[in-house]
Amino acid sequence: MRVFLDTNVIVSAMATRGICADVLREVFVRHQLVVSEKLLDEVKLVLLRKISVPPNIVADVIALLRDGSDLAVLGLIADLAIPNSADRALLSAAINGKADLFVTGDAELLALTKCGRTKIVSPRIFWEKVKEKP
Repeated sequence: MRVFLDTNVIVSAMATRGICADVLREVFVRHQLVVSEKLLDEVKLVLLRKISVPPNIVADVIALLRDGSDLAVLGLIADLAIPNSADRALLSAAINGKADLFVTGDAELLALTKCGRTKIVSPRIFWEKVKEKP
């Protein structure tokens, strides 16, 4: 499954133990992570400025996210009814990157439930979906 993780999910995974860390690990091990330059820039800024992670560790995190991931092409999807331009850019990248799932904790984005073929789910819903017994 192709998965795009929102900035809030990645930062939470790096900053704390919990569901977001589990989700990130699951995506690395069993799925294809889709990223964009915009996402990587946002993660870098939040880790540096808001959480005060040392620059060398931030560089390692960005390298980890970039390596083995599919880089989505840029291009805003004009008809997305999302007022926040940063959210619109990330969701556009997920759609352009052919992500099956966009995982986010953002309530506004979660309310959309789906854009194109990309389903929008919370970290908890993603976790429950991948851990279901067949």
